Amino acid sequence: MATISDDGVDFRSHRDGSLHHMTPERSMEIQSAIGSDIWMAFDQFPGYPATVEQVEASVIRTSAWASRCQNWFKQYMKSRPAGSHQLFGIVQGSTYSDHRRASVEQLLALNFDGYAVGGLAVGEPADVLYEVLEMTTPLLPGDKPRYLMGVGPPEQILEAIKRGIDMFDCVIPTRNARHGNVFIHSTEHSDKLVEADLSEARYSKLNIRAEQFSSDSLPLDPDCHCQTCLAPYSRAYIRHLFTVNEPLAARLCTVHNVHFYMQFMKEIRDIISA
Repeated sequence: MATISDDGVDFRSHRDGSLHHMTPERSMEIQSAIGSDIWMAFDQFPGYPATVEQVEASVIRTSAWASRCQNWFKQYMKSRPAGSHQLFGIVQGSTYSDHRRASVEQLLALNFDGYAVGGLAVGEPADVLYEVLEMTTPLLPGDKPRYLMGVGPPEQILEAIKRGIDMFDCVIPTRNARHGNVFIHSTEHSDKLVEADLSEARYSKLNIRAEQFSSDSLPLDPDCHCQTCLAPYSRAYIRHLFTVNEPLAARLCTVHNVHFYMQFMKEIRDIISA
């Protein structure tokens, strides 16, 4: 269990049980050490669902920590080329519009390079996710990146983009791949993954570990141009790799799923820029 104070967070390592103290400044040091291009300010997620009191405390602490991160980052950048790194603030506030607004206003005063919408993709229904985006993204500057953390399935990405989001991160492509779940072109629409008006994501999913693929000689997706599908590794072979617990199975599916997401996002960018 972690213990949170205004100074930082005390927690034990899941590997050896050793005690660690994480502060905003230490978070910045770590991101510097690993060579991050975009750094994220240290924040406190209040949990979901959360009481008004928990959310208010989270917003106050997140803003205070963000200021400490900004101070550390400014000192660090004095000896680095301008623009070589960027620091984003993270908006908290849970599902409460007044606290989301307060968080945005406090972070805008610190003038970050970009702004992330945090505290979502934690089990809330999709309609709640969209509602929070509708109350938050209009408050963020349109000339700086707006980043939605932890999202998500293709259809949620589309809906978030329509609500003003520019950037995403998510474990879905790799996590699903490790379990043999792959994204493929829809059988009805093999040419494109996205409707021209951004109204729909066209895709299907396969669990390649299913018995039905034990003799299937097709690649994961005949319409895909990733290295896994072009080789091609057959569905039957990849299923066999999962059956014998060969790590290559997860790697091949990861290559495919990441390519799918990259192609999906490229199509969205092409539609927006057309």
